[in-house]
Amino acid sequence: QVQLVESGGDSVQARGSLTLSCAASTYMTTIDGCMGWFRQAPGKERERVATISTYSTQYADSVRGRFTISQDKAKGLLYLQMSSLIPEDTGVYYCAAREEYWCHVEVSDYKYWGQGTQVTVSS
Repeated sequence: QVQLVESGGDSVQARGSLTLSCAASTYMTTIDGCMGWFRQAPGKERERVATISTYSTQYADSVRGRFTISQDKAKGLLYLQMSSLIPEDTGVYYCAAREEYWCHVEVSDYKYWGQGTQVTVSS
């Protein structure tokens, strides 16, 4: 069983920056899987923000150039550096993982999920 624990959510002003972290259980450090960040705004469906594996890094169009995903695989840590934040970035941010190395955009393709961390961007 994989456990994912997010941290770093906060309330920030527009144009501000924030870094989210996700700690994964040891199992994810031993396999060549894919990890990612998803978010869910009030009244909207959960959507992919960014994903990372040994072979690729991908971003949603809405965050490309503003967000950076990275990982310290040996330590089981995943990060999301967010800058130039806008109110539309508000939502609950989830860390997710799948055991396969190819990263998908669909929520249903990720087997493991964290509890989420709230990010609120005010104008």
